[in-house]
Amino acid sequence: MMNGQARNRRKNQELCGKNFLKFVIYVFTFIFWLTGCAFLAIGLWILFAKHSYASLLGSSTYPIATFLMIGIGGFIIFSGIMGCGGARSENRCLLVLYAVFLLLIFLVEAISGVLAYMYEGIIREELSRNLNDTMMKNYKYDVHLTQAVDDMQQNFLCCGAVSFKDWQKSKWLQEDKNTTNKAPDTCCMSYSLGCAEDDHPSNIYYEGCSPKLAKYTKESLMIIGGIGLGLCCVQIFGVIFSCCLVRKIKDKVYKY
Repeated sequence: MMNGQARNRRKNQELCGKNFLKFVIYVFTFIFWLTGCAFLAIGLWILFAKHSYASLLGSSTYPIATFLMIGIGGFIIFSGIMGCGGARSENRCLLVLYAVFLLLIFLVEAISGVLAYMYEGIIREELSRNLNDTMMKNYKYDVHLTQAVDDMQQNFLCCGAVSFKDWQKSKWLQEDKNTTNKAPDTCCMSYSLGCAEDDHPSNIYYEGCSPKLAKYTKESLMIIGGIGLGLCCVQIFGVIFSCCLVRKIKDKVYKY
C-alpha cells in the first residue's frame, strides 16, 4: 500500500514537472514568436523605407544584414509553431529539432548583429572612398543608381558626395555637350528642369551627401545590430527548456 502511494506521488511530481516545463515552453515560444514578428516587421521596414540607397554604398554588407534579419524573422515564426506542436504532442523529435533551430537562430542573430556593428564603424570611410566614384561614373548611365542619387540629393538636401563641385568631374557633364547644367537638377533648392544651370549658393545645395548618408545608414545598422545581439541570448533559455522537457519525456518512455 505504501509502495503504491509512493509511486503515485512520484508520478504526480513527474507529471507536474513535465506540465510546468510545457507551460514554460508555451510562454517562451509565444514571446519568441513575437520577437520573430518584430524581426520580420523591422527588417521589411528597413528594406522598403531605408534600403533605397544601398546601391550607393559600394558594399553588400548592409543588404546582407537586412536580408538576414528578414530571414531570421520568418524562421523564428516557423520554429515557434514547431516548438508549440512538439510540446503539445510531447514529440521528442520535434522538440530536439526545435532546440537545434534555436541554436541556429542564435548563431545567425549574433552574426547579423556583429556584421551590422562592424560595418557601422567603417561606413563613413567607405562612403568617402566609394560614393564619389560611383556617382561620377554611373550617373545618367545606370537608371537605378541615377534614381537613387536623385532621391538622396532631394531627401537629404545635398549635392555631390563631398560638395557640389564633385559634379564638375562627372562623366555625364564631361560627355553630354547638350547640357549647360553645373550639377543635376535635384541639387536645386527649388526643383525645376534646368534649374542647376546656375550654381550660386542661393540656388543649389553646396553641402555633400556623404556625411548625411553615413548618418542615415548608421541608424539602420544600429537597429539591426542592437536587435540581433540583444535578443540572440534569449534562445539559450529555449534550448535549455526544450532539452529538459525532452529528458522528462525520455524518462517516461523508459519507465513505462
